[in-house]
Amino acid sequence: MSEGRGVNNEALHQIGEVAELVGLSMRTIRHYEEVGLVEPSARSAGGFRLYTDADIERLRLVRHMKPLDFTLDEMRQLLEVRDALAHGEPGETTEGLRERLAEFAASVEERCEQLKVELSHAEEFAVLLRREAQQASRENPSEAGT
Repeated sequence: MSEGRGVNNEALHQIGEVAELVGLSMRTIRHYEEVGLVEPSARSAGGFRLYTDADIERLRLVRHMKPLDFTLDEMRQLLEVRDALAHGEPGETTEGLRERLAEFAASVEERCEQLKVELSHAEEFAVLLRREAQQASRENPSEAGT
């Protein structure tokens, strides 16, 4: 349920809708606002948080960083780099920003590889337990249904 339109005629979405779209809890979204990661672009007359599509994409990016164990500070840094590149903000050179973005990309790839290894170990463990459960059922068939 969209709330309305923003300054640039952008659709504005209430936090409940955003939480559902992004796959984060409203509490988590509020926390990200408190720590300065993603702030709503507007507020309704009643004070409800209103998010643009750009805000939603920013939250999706943060959600993608969560399982990769990025700290809040790392998330903030990456968002700042992306914002500076997108808006040509003064300060760090574009080349320096691109290098920092490439470092984040390399870190993401490394973290994904680590997760793949962890997933492989978890899958091996699942196979082991499944075999043990099957063997236990064969050894004690009368107890399998209890």
